Amino acid sequence: MKKGTVVKVSGPLVIANGMKSAKMYEVVKVSEEKLMGEIIELKGDEASIQVYEDTVGIGPGDPVYATGETMSVDLGPGLLTSIYDGIQRPLALIEKEAGPFITRGIDVPALDYSKQWDLTPTKTKGDTVAGGDVLGEIQETVLIKHRILVPPHIEKGTIEEIKGGSFTIKDTIAVIKDENGKSHEVTMVQKWSIRQPRPFNIKKVPKIPLISGSRSIDTMFPIVKGGAGCIPGPFGAGKTVTQQSLAKFCDAQVIVYIGCGERGNEMTDVLMEFPELEDPNTGEPLMKRTIMIANTSNMPVAAREASVYTGITIAEYYRDMGYHVALMADSTSRWAEALREMSGRLEEMPGEEGYPAYLGSKTAEFYERAGYTECLGQEKREGSVTVIGAVSPPGGDLSEPVTQNTLRVTKAFWGLDAKLAYKRHFPAINWLTSYSLYQENVSDYWRTEVAEDFEDFRNEAMNILQQEAKLEEIVRLVGMDALSSKEKLVLHTAKFIREDFLFQNAFDYQDAHTPQKKQYWMLRVILTLYHEAMEIVDNEAFDYDKFVELPIMSAIIKSKEIPMEELEKYKDLEKEISTAVKDMIA
Repeated sequence: MKKGTVVKVSGPLVIANGMKSAKMYEVVKVSEEKLMGEIIELKGDEASIQVYEDTVGIGPGDPVYATGETMSVDLGPGLLTSIYDGIQRPLALIEKEAGPFITRGIDVPALDYSKQWDLTPTKTKGDTVAGGDVLGEIQETVLIKHRILVPPHIEKGTIEEIKGGSFTIKDTIAVIKDENGKSHEVTMVQKWSIRQPRPFNIKKVPKIPLISGSRSIDTMFPIVKGGAGCIPGPFGAGKTVTQQSLAKFCDAQVIVYIGCGERGNEMTDVLMEFPELEDPNTGEPLMKRTIMIANTSNMPVAAREASVYTGITIAEYYRDMGYHVALMADSTSRWAEALREMSGRLEEMPGEEGYPAYLGSKTAEFYERAGYTECLGQEKREGSVTVIGAVSPPGGDLSEPVTQNTLRVTKAFWGLDAKLAYKRHFPAINWLTSYSLYQENVSDYWRTEVAEDFEDFRNEAMNILQQEAKLEEIVRLVGMDALSSKEKLVLHTAKFIREDFLFQNAFDYQDAHTPQKKQYWMLRVILTLYHEAMEIVDNEAFDYDKFVELPIMSAIIKSKEIPMEELEKYKDLEKEISTAVKDMIA
């Protein structure tokens, strides 16, 4: 390994000379302790190195060893159920070697190179294959079949040899001869640079919603498979809880959860909960389809920057197999803080609020790796990566640079409101400030898979909530008595939508996860009451006070308890509502 010398240390930034032959983003080992670092700037023979471990005690004169490799992740069987730190070191192995605290310079393999996996080939000798084609399958967990892919750098070739049976990930399982006559030995593990997006054939317009079970998201502000969304909100508004709820209940096949610079207790909650929780779609433990990257606030700042790229590269790998992957990044504000810290130590010209001037392009670069794609290869598989990032603006100020740059590149904005959170309204998504630009994309899906008029009911409910906001101003000034019966009816319906449709009990599985057809019927019965009452509200015999005391009101509140198998009960409830309202003026 070529050697340089440390000339300056400034926190996670180390400057070394004698690095003339080094390359940008090359991984280096700093000092005799072999601390992992990455070159982020080159000037002549001087390299600026971002070190992913604590640099206390490192000083001028210490050696720097070049590895000739870029910052890469190991991609292969064994990723699922794993818990890594920001640079893909398994926490279980670190604990076995060094105890409960991560010691400096520890180097452990990302995957188990000695474990035997049972491979079933899907191709035979003589078949023509291209990069991205499936060579064989392994049952990685009970939920996911791991597909062994032809590495992307092999454009086209013929299989000279392929094996089936039990192998370790470093064993050669196939030999492919490309069109130039060169033979390539294929193993079950691929190395991939985290800063380079994995290739695909075509990026498509996403049209299938990611069903989360959250009524606020699925009905009001949907996100698609292959979309990008953000959850900004002040401290205590429920960003982490909302993301965890999405990870638990959404219908993605693989979850990559990145705790990026979050407090240790929040990450501990996830690590303790997920192995015990049941996947609602399969009944198996959630961990069987989950990969976690645990990077907490007391870990070195620079490692936060690597953690999001490590996570999205793993997500792209499962997308290439033809799976729908959801990536949760909690929180991208901590990632931006790492960028700010490194930029400041490099003495770059600061942008707004001290963040680097390139914050916008870095944010866009990350979120643009989301997408619904036709995967690489000849087999026309489709897969997606959905990216949902939490943003933690100081004091809930959404005008700060990280939030604004995130809003420019994401199309679903779920703005969390501290006032709703303090009222114990979960999820605390503010229906007046949030939005989704994916509504048009999913309208065909709603029409064919849920109901013809689902979108009409959704739009009417949003309109009622907006009317309520205007009427509340009048009520504050002159009181409820100044309103007409029609306006009171709007307020009454809005209260139903807020308290009985948008509010969900996170501790009650039936309520926390609502299938879309049930969401449609819940909203429909509330709006049936509104329509029936609007027809008779101008009649002299109509008494608003008697109307709100009708026994049918409690039946509407309890309608959320109707199980999915008995949706016809909603039709009966509709008839009861119609009869009860008409009987008022009979």
